[in-house]
Amino acid sequence: MTMTNEKMEIHMADISGSVFKDVRAEELQFDNVSLAKTQINNANMSGIAINDVNGAKSNITNANLSQITIQHANLSHAVIDHVHLFGTEFSHVVLPQECDGNYNPEGNYKPISFQQCDLTKTQFNQCNLSNVELTDCDIRGLKINGVLIEELLRK
Repeated sequence: MTMTNEKMEIHMADISGSVFKDVRAEELQFDNVSLAKTQINNANMSGIAINDVNGAKSNITNANLSQITIQHANLSHAVIDHVHLFGTEFSHVVLPQECDGNYNPEGNYKPISFQQCDLTKTQFNQCNLSNVELTDCDIRGLKINGVLIEELLRK
């Protein structure tokens, strides 16, 4: 799918397995949508809203997702790699934990990972971040439940 400067809204749909490649979308809204196993590559989707979305097993690489809001979403087993998430807000987002249905003690469990991502001024509210992997990420100004990461790391 290729779009340029188009407004798009998707409500109550299953578009699992979709591929968004080289997409530019600044007015994009996903509400109650299944994006499971979706790929978002080389995309500029800043300022979008993602509400009540299943993004399990999604793969997001080389994308600009700055200033977006992700609420009530399932991101279990998602991989977020080389993504600019400056100012993004995650609220009530499922990030897989040992106590949820995404955990498999036989080894199929994979926590969400952020690799080489810009998480500057990103906010995680009402999200359990235990087992979340951050590798080579910029976390300046990152807030978890309203507390700066710098203050949490000092404790």
